[in-house]
Amino acid sequence: MKSTLKKLLPFAVVGVISGATTVGALQYFGHSSNNGDQSYFTTAAPNTSFAGMNTGAVGDDFVKAAKTTVPAVVTIKNYQSRTASRASEQDLFDFFFGDPFGGGRGQQRQKQQQAPENMPSGMGSGVIISPDGYIISNNHVVAGANKLEVVLSNKKSYIATLVGTDPNTDISLLKIEEKGLPYLNFANSDNIDVGQWVLAVGNPLGLNSTVTAGIVSAKGRGIGILSSQGKAANPIESFIQTDAAINPGNSGGALVNTNGELIGINSAIQSTTGYYQGYGFAVPSNLARKIVEDIKKFGIVQRGFLGIQSLDLSNDQLVTSYNKQFKTNLKVGSGVYVTGFGENSGAEDAGLKKGDVVTKIDNYDITDFADLSMSIGSKRPGDKVQVTYLRNGKENTTSVTLRDQKGGTSTRTKADLSVTEKIGAEFDPLTDRFKTEYGLNSGVVAKSVSEGSEMAKIGIVDNYIIIEINGKPVNSQKDVEKILEKYQGNVQVKFVDDYGRIYTKGFKMP
Repeated sequence: MKSTLKKLLPFAVVGVISGATTVGALQYFGHSSNNGDQSYFTTAAPNTSFAGMNTGAVGDDFVKAAKTTVPAVVTIKNYQSRTASRASEQDLFDFFFGDPFGGGRGQQRQKQQQAPENMPSGMGSGVIISPDGYIISNNHVVAGANKLEVVLSNKKSYIATLVGTDPNTDISLLKIEEKGLPYLNFANSDNIDVGQWVLAVGNPLGLNSTVTAGIVSAKGRGIGILSSQGKAANPIESFIQTDAAINPGNSGGALVNTNGELIGINSAIQSTTGYYQGYGFAVPSNLARKIVEDIKKFGIVQRGFLGIQSLDLSNDQLVTSYNKQFKTNLKVGSGVYVTGFGENSGAEDAGLKKGDVVTKIDNYDITDFADLSMSIGSKRPGDKVQVTYLRNGKENTTSVTLRDQKGGTSTRTKADLSVTEKIGAEFDPLTDRFKTEYGLNSGVVAKSVSEGSEMAKIGIVDNYIIIEINGKPVNSQKDVEKILEKYQGNVQVKFVDDYGRIYTKGFKMP
């Protein structure tokens, strides 16, 4: 029962992406800022209107939008020194929707020892969002790469720098060295309506500069893909759902309105075959923009936490399981039920209690967990939100100051990170018995290895054993921190994989 409940009832602390937002996006959410850097990426004019289903000359609108969008959408080729099937763009679809070739293609990849150097391990799409070469894409498009090639619609090719990634939203930011590039403006994704015409532009199945049309078929959709991959510690899923045809290779491409403005980043499809069957999902532009602004300004994504453990009352399966586990009689409905609090909880300090039902964040209605994560996802540590909740049937409102996971209320840069945060892993000591049985004099076990981290880039995954760092034996996380604290330069790591093979690899200390 407990194991089943753990699968069905993720009482996750609400972790949320906060943003060093642009002036336009700040206006959307009622914030203000004097930092000019936050307005780097361009927002569409505030008086922009969206074309409705009954708009005249919609064909002309499609043509204009396509002409605007196609030059700003690029192909991204992911080159890897070793096979890393979990990281490739195609494999994300195989994992979530199944291999349409019955496992043959995936098995062949797993047997493959090393991809040819001149062949990419995976391909996806990206969107140019500034004239000087910043490109937004998906995290899973760039994951595991040791080289990223960007090909423009005019076939001109560049080697890109990976500025940063965020597995929790599946967003990445790249940079190529060029000026005067075509780019797309961000639109306010809060303004889109179900039934509105949209275009998906990308490079599906190796077909460059492909444009498909459809409508927004739903908003605020959570499909569980980020959490199911096991790479997102605090996933935020509030996808725009569309029936515009999207296939593997569209990932990271543009979802635009009929004005050619960016309203989403295409990320996933829902299908029994792994190919288009009617539903695609895109990260809303407001959230995507906040992520890349954070990465550009701070080098890392700022995360605010409401600090509650929760139950989505709109999910009848979760509610039923919770009632059985805790002998309660909760009803399926709208809102998020507070089941507990994390450490240093701003919500608990503000007066919320177990059993309260969160119904609004500021003026944003909370009908399910996707709404809650999205509403907090627009904020950062130190931001205050007005939380409306029900207690014993009575509506109450309180002001909550969001905090980071350590309880802080200020933003941090890479320089403020701990050693383990910088290299992207934590470490548990080996027992003396284990050392004796395997003939080791030292070692720590890698845990919580972050997707795209320095440790992950050199091939370390959870449960690999780290023997030495920079030639020095390590037996605890404190040993790792002591060796790398204030260290600059190349780091040498000696480690053991699942099969007992010993490797020595390295990375430059971030």
